[in-house]
Amino acid sequence: MKRVTGIGGIFFKAKDAPALQSWYKRHLGIDVQEWGGAAFDWSDSEGKPVAGTTIWSISPQESEQFAPSPASFMINYRVDNIHALVAALRAEGCNVLGDVDESDYGKFAWVIDPEGNKVELWEPPAGQ
Repeated sequence: MKRVTGIGGIFFKAKDAPALQSWYKRHLGIDVQEWGGAAFDWSDSEGKPVAGTTIWSISPQESEQFAPSPASFMINYRVDNIHALVAALRAEGCNVLGDVDESDYGKFAWVIDPEGNKVELWEPPAGQ
């Protein structure tokens, strides 16, 4: 079974999220949206779009998005079969949080790594 197939997103907290978002927009040209981040659509070597997007987002330091982890970041990993992976992680004794959540954006699950970092697993909808 394939496990991680790529990175779906990078999420991190900032002491002053609006100021940091503005800095990235101004100095690095990241098209930061009202929701606090940007979506990078994938393309091939010729610049033609291919299925896939990577999300980049800055949240306020007070955000509970990464709880119960005390980390200031979270990485979202793309996976092919989230239900099989979650079952394998549980069988291996990993700290999987809750059940798989399903939404219009795909299927999500979370696991805590040995250093207490919350890791997000994401199975995108078909065709993404």
